[in-house]
Amino acid sequence: MPGQRLDGKVALITGATGGIGAATAKLFAREGARLVVADVRRERLTALTRDIAETGADVVAACLDVSSARQWDGVISTVRERFGRLDVLVNVAGVLDWPGIEDTEEEAWNRVIDVNQKGTWLGMKAAMPLLRATGNASVINTSSVLGLVGSGAAAAYQASKGAVRLLSKTAAVEYARQGVRVNSLHPGVIATPMIQDLLDEQGDRQPDIVRTPMRRAGRADEVASAMLFLAGDESSFVTGTELVVDGGLTAY
Repeated sequence: MPGQRLDGKVALITGATGGIGAATAKLFAREGARLVVADVRRERLTALTRDIAETGADVVAACLDVSSARQWDGVISTVRERFGRLDVLVNVAGVLDWPGIEDTEEEAWNRVIDVNQKGTWLGMKAAMPLLRATGNASVINTSSVLGLVGSGAAAAYQASKGAVRLLSKTAAVEYARQGVRVNSLHPGVIATPMIQDLLDEQGDRQPDIVRTPMRRAGRADEVASAMLFLAGDESSFVTGTELVVDGGLTAY
């Protein structure tokens, strides 16, 4: 049997069909969590839910556009009705846009901010009553190394991920005495569908991989392991911090 480090806990994961989201959902299930997996991609969500359920885990799917307060309320109602509690919220859902300041279109800017920044806030806002009620809850907001350092590109993405970092910190302070820990997780170059085309094209010559001391892209399961630490009771005195999973990219 796995370690069951999340035995008895209920976890809600957004962006669950992406590389990091799916790896996290599957790991949490192996560790005993009951799951609500949420995403906008209905067919992929159905397939993920089926795969997890076949392992014997208790899992329910919820179609969710994280930028919609109404849809968030619906998902939280599902959590309440199905499980009656919520112990872990993992905000993974995100979108990427590469252009810099002058080349970013307003429509693209708004979409990135709506999903990455507003979606994270809406998730915490909707879920917090259930999280507070458990008295021992964890929120993990997925930022990026580009929420810590500049790159000279991806203006909207960097703005949104920097905002997620500080939003997590202020939430950590607000809820520290209410039984809810809030941390941000900052992946570096991770081999996921979001950037796979770029990795296929550039391989080990990809500039951020060249700058990464470990000289490789990370794996989604390596990020999921960090998620597991923040979700479980082993991190009971960890709140308001950034957990960086980047092979040393930001160590320079």
